[in-house]
Amino acid sequence: MSVRVTVELPDELARRARAAAVHAQRDFEELLVEWIDRAVTEPSVEMLPDEQVLALCDSQLDERQQEELSDLLAGSREGTLASAERSRLDDLLRTYRRGLVRKAQALQTAVQRGLKSPLGQHGA
Repeated sequence: MSVRVTVELPDELARRARAAAVHAQRDFEELLVEWIDRAVTEPSVEMLPDEQVLALCDSQLDERQQEELSDLLAGSREGTLASAERSRLDDLLRTYRRGLVRKAQALQTAVQRGLKSPLGQHGA
């Protein structure tokens, strides 16, 4: 089941969202739903408690995803990926990139909170 919602977006946000949808070859509304879902399921790192921020600092893809990503990247280099495999590779790369961004945000937040020392310094 779904609920229809009408939202008025600022022109600049709508322009950026449409450009992102075109770039990703995705439907505009589908992309907005994904963004909203991500905002709800992945709260801002700055809002997380210290334990979760520190866990994010050490996060990485699980072993199965790492292996699948490696296999798909090898297939991509060899030019042997089927359409479904290319799509899965895109999904995994999106997940990986999102994880890297959240990890970087967590490191920044941990440093700001004094939970970790800035990179290149020893301590916390």
